Amino acid sequence: MIRFIAADLKRLWAGSLVVVLLVALATALGVAVTLQERGLRLGSARAAEPFDLVIGAPGSETQLVLSSVFLQAAPLPLMPGETLDTLKADPRVAWASPIGFGDNYNGYPVVGVTPDFLANMGTITEGTGFSKEFDAVAGALVGLEPGAEFHPMHGADAHGEAHATIDYHVVGRLSPLGSPWDRAILVPIEAVWAVHGLHHDDDANADQAAEAGSQPEAEHDEHGEPGVPAIVVKPKTIADAYKLRQDYRGNGTVAVFPAEVLTRLYATLGDARMILSLVAGGAQLLVAAAILLVSVVHVAQRRRQIGALRAFGAPRASVFGIVWIEIFLLVGLGVLAGLGIGYAAARMIANAFSSKSGIILPIEITVADLNAVGLLLVVCGAMALVPALLAYRQPPVAALRA
Repeated sequence: MIRFIAADLKRLWAGSLVVVLLVALATALGVAVTLQERGLRLGSARAAEPFDLVIGAPGSETQLVLSSVFLQAAPLPLMPGETLDTLKADPRVAWASPIGFGDNYNGYPVVGVTPDFLANMGTITEGTGFSKEFDAVAGALVGLEPGAEFHPMHGADAHGEAHATIDYHVVGRLSPLGSPWDRAILVPIEAVWAVHGLHHDDDANADQAAEAGSQPEAEHDEHGEPGVPAIVVKPKTIADAYKLRQDYRGNGTVAVFPAEVLTRLYATLGDARMILSLVAGGAQLLVAAAILLVSVVHVAQRRRQIGALRAFGAPRASVFGIVWIEIFLLVGLGVLAGLGIGYAAARMIANAFSSKSGIILPIEITVADLNAVGLLLVVCGAMALVPALLAYRQPPVAALRA
């Protein structure tokens, strides 16, 4: 029987290949959507883990999180510097770090932070942390080695105007985080304030400040902190986190848990996934219906062959088995190929997304995915019963006369 099936599939190789490809593509669409959506959820959640509480000026909470956590370039309104002073003095706060944007180097954002924030972002695998105002620590994917120097460029455009008189000195490199911060250059927030406070008119004074290597905390002590677009807060306890969030929602500020904002985004993402899953399911149903129809027609066209097999003594069970195995084999190969194609497509999309955003998307086939494939194979096996039963019930005499 196995030789007969192999010979039959070899004779009808073109049609068999079409069936396998149709099933594979329909299956791959559903697999890719599922893996990609789950990878985006996990990757973004991991990227937001170091950020307990983010405080900004009133506006879009989503944009506040996208800019401060995922480093998406967008103008944010500034909060008065007194907000940062108040947070630093609050006994419920372990540390508070402003996030300063505005410059880049070859497309890598230059972000002003505090030493506490730097320590919270992971270990330094090469070099050291900040010790002078114009020191810099490179993210894991930044093309700068410790000991390098660079001039920042104004704005987010890699071809923007350079601060020619400002030299940052790379003193360390962070371990990989799997987030956009791998593509960022972290500098003391005081350096960002100095560069933009003296931009254009007093670049020479900024250069003198860089050469002097002034300490990060010194420059603004007497005059208070400048306005900041966002502040990352590390509460001492979970209860303190909720109290701080409540206290800073109003009176010129908004406080958010990045995880809450991501949950709302996930809800929107879930709606999109549902639509794509329905499209994938519809495609699979259409392919299944087409294959079932083709199988029934194929059995009808092979009535004389089936009748000949019966006439030569082949039992009904053998005829049933030949038809069922052929159809199930083709559809099963398509499902398994679709699993591989969907996984490869999801990996390609994830790699392209990671290269643009810096967020590492974990694309993994889980036990639940394998269970879904197993269920799909069971359904395919049940569908293959229809043409197999039609062949099983054909009388040999009537089939030979057809």
